[in-house]
Amino acid sequence: MGLLSEFKEFLYEYKVIPLAVAFIMGIASTALVKSLVDNVIMPIITPFVPGGGWETATLEIGSIVISWGAFLAELINFAIIAFAVFIIAKKVLKEEKVEKK
Repeated sequence: MGLLSEFKEFLYEYKVIPLAVAFIMGIASTALVKSLVDNVIMPIITPFVPGGGWETATLEIGSIVISWGAFLAELINFAIIAFAVFIIAKKVLKEEKVEKK
């Protein structure tokens, strides 16, 4: 039983279970934000870009093809996810400060 109790203590001490839950929630929220960007934000932005499908836009310099449209789409995804994490972290850290006093 000693090894099993040590393993249980390890899980609690290093907060492995909450980390696993946060990781799974992060994956789910990433899919949600990607859907928001692809299905809501991009259709609003696309009519304002000359030629329409800017996510597939490329710049060709000789034999080099730079997919700047795909990069821009991922940059928008990142910015939205980073902002959501910031808001959540700000809320959680604010609650921790209140509890410590």
